[in-house]
Amino acid sequence: MMTYFGLIGYPLSHSFSEGYFTEKFAQNGVADQFCYETYPLPKITDLPALIDSKPGLLGLNVTIPYKEAVMAYLDELSPAAADIGAVNTILFEDGKLIGYNTDVMGFGESLDDFLMANGGPSSNALILGTGGAAKAIAWVLKQKGVNFRYVSRSPLPGQWSYQDLNEEILAGVDLIVNTTPLGMSPNIETCPDIPYTCLGKGHRLYDLVYNPTEPLFLKRGRERGAATLNGLAMLHGQAEAAWSIWRNKEDISKKDEGIR
Repeated sequence: MMTYFGLIGYPLSHSFSEGYFTEKFAQNGVADQFCYETYPLPKITDLPALIDSKPGLLGLNVTIPYKEAVMAYLDELSPAAADIGAVNTILFEDGKLIGYNTDVMGFGESLDDFLMANGGPSSNALILGTGGAAKAIAWVLKQKGVNFRYVSRSPLPGQWSYQDLNEEILAGVDLIVNTTPLGMSPNIETCPDIPYTCLGKGHRLYDLVYNPTEPLFLKRGRERGAATLNGLAMLHGQAEAAWSIWRNKEDISKKDEGIR
């Protein structure tokens, strides 16, 4: 019987994961055994019906807007996923649904490479957005000892609004991570509403958006001299971590406990 993997979210106008795993299976000569599909779910309550309809389903990736809502449907959580409060990978094992967060693995490894190539470790950061992806980014920054604040359209105590951002605040940070979908295809003319004129060579901008390859957030930062990186390296890292979970669960426990 064919073994299925897939992606849930809504909408799913494009999927990096589908192309990535389809190519991976073909290159490894296992396309007759494994298949990766996209499953757009208008409501997270549609998940049980999807699972019932796919008896060969072994694992799922989870994207916007269900990284937090999906947790109510899971039997177990990895330590990192429980701590973060968001899941982007599900393993089907022995009749149980087990949630993991591989965003932390993909982001942590790619962030290290990016910072080392552009001035060294960060000390102060801004996280644009407060959703499930933002929580994973915050978890990694905590592990690395980086001070940070969230920026939100509807800030909670201890967070900044976009209107709060000014030259003084931006002068005090060296890393800005965009976790919002602003700038993602097809809405490529959008970007987070920050004062780009306050950016300079001392800033590093990391955008989780990868399509287009240079979102407007990164383009405007690059024009001011900031170092930039899109989300493709993170996607590769989290995809490989998901594959390790699905195929070699016993090897993932160490990676899930922290970023080393």
